[in-house]
Amino acid sequence: MLTSLALIFLLGLAAAALCQQLRLPRIIGMLLTGILLGPCVLNLLDSSILLISADLRKMALIIILLKAGLSLNLRDLKRVGRPALLMSFLPACFEMLAFILFAPSILGITRVEAAVMGAVLSAVSPAVVIPRMVRLMEEHLGTGKSIPQMIMAGASCDDIFVIVLFSTFLGMAQGKGADPASLLQIPVSILLGVLLGAAAGWLLNLFFETAYARQHCVRNSLKVILVLGTAFLLVATEEWLKGRLPLSGLLAVVSMACLLKIKTPASVSARLSEKFGKLWLAAEVILFVLVGAAVDIRCMADAGLAAAGMILLALVIRAAGVLLSTAGTDLNRKERLYCVIAYLPKATVQAAIGSVPLAAGLPCGPIVLAVAVMAILITAPLGAILMDLSCRRLLETEKTSPD
Repeated sequence: MLTSLALIFLLGLAAAALCQQLRLPRIIGMLLTGILLGPCVLNLLDSSILLISADLRKMALIIILLKAGLSLNLRDLKRVGRPALLMSFLPACFEMLAFILFAPSILGITRVEAAVMGAVLSAVSPAVVIPRMVRLMEEHLGTGKSIPQMIMAGASCDDIFVIVLFSTFLGMAQGKGADPASLLQIPVSILLGVLLGAAAGWLLNLFFETAYARQHCVRNSLKVILVLGTAFLLVATEEWLKGRLPLSGLLAVVSMACLLKIKTPASVSARLSEKFGKLWLAAEVILFVLVGAAVDIRCMADAGLAAAGMILLALVIRAAGVLLSTAGTDLNRKERLYCVIAYLPKATVQAAIGSVPLAAGLPCGPIVLAVAVMAILITAPLGAILMDLSCRRLLETEKTSPD
């Protein structure tokens, strides 16, 4: 395992640095490193690493979500409430509809199988999007109209909506029928996640204040460990309650971090955000290299040009959903175009559930996995490149008053 971790960190960082020199997003180097080290090419990663790959990826995602929550201004988010809510489900609905309408004729699958495929493909990747939105907030790009906050909130809820629908469509494909009651899990999951996270943040802040009142100084490094441990517990709670009570652990993490930002002194929350930013330097290597290792490039040969065409067609229709979500706002054409670009990348969810239909024994399993793999390799680099290249051209820098 130690050898595998050394390869992940050293080669991942080297490839990221090379891409940076070539003016390409660092994520591309990390994804390619994972593909090369993974079981489909050189097979240099220990099986023990691959067995816990999903958990390691989730841990890395938790770190950037904590950083995001500690950077998020809730007043800004409240200002863009309606479009953020629409972006949490409308673009995904448009993309799923595109697969249901066109995939049967393009890929030769049934309507139900097309719905399963659409649910796998329609989730945006928080692992690609959220770090970039955090950076935009730090650089005050687009924050005048709360664009990064809106995109980050929408992307966080988008995955919950898609995964619930995926479970419903998978049951239909297996002949179990649709369960309309399962759709109620979406708002319940969001609400309970926010409430549980807020409660956890309130308790942590109470502990910090009590320790300070008793003149027991809790060092910032210890606060980071306590916050991180609580975040892991919140996500684990989702697993414990699975099948009994819907709960979004990742939203609970963001909610906890937001409450800490509100309740703790500004200097403390800023310091915590800075420390989680440093942790992200290591976590992002683990996340994207292991996402690359989860990609089976052999599946791409089975997909062919028809799959690539279907992916691009679905993205165009998804873009219409993003534009509709931002209609009636004060965003100009350039800013709405950036929102479309930010909703292109796919990686985390597709790597996690792309193989589920195959494991479930569905006839469409191989083609769903193949299209999911192709979508990762097309949209993750494309979305990252376009976001990085266009942010300063499409978004305005907010003027901040000097302290």
